[in-house]
Amino acid sequence: MGKNYFDKLIKYMKNVYDIERGLNQLTDGRINPTHNTVKAVTLVLLEFLLRIKSFNELNLMIKNNEFRKLFPLGTRSVYIIM
Repeated sequence: MGKNYFDKLIKYMKNVYDIERGLNQLTDGRINPTHNTVKAVTLVLLEFLLRIKSFNELNLMIKNNEFRKLFPLGTRSVYIIM
C-alpha cells in the first residue's frame, strides 16, 4: 500500500469524521497507565482499517516507524504485546 494512500486515509478520517476530537475524549479507569489510551486505540483502529492481519505485524510496523507521521515527534511508541 502506497504512502500516498495512507496519508489520504488519515486526512479523510480527520476531516470527515473529526476522529481526533472523538479519540481525545476517550478515558479509562487505569491509575498511572504505562501507555496512552488514545495512541493504543488509534493504532488498533488503523490495524482494522489497513487490514493488518495480526498484532505481530502491527508491532513490526510500529518498530519500523511506519506510523511516525501520525504522532508528534518525541512521542513514546506503543508496543502491543500479545
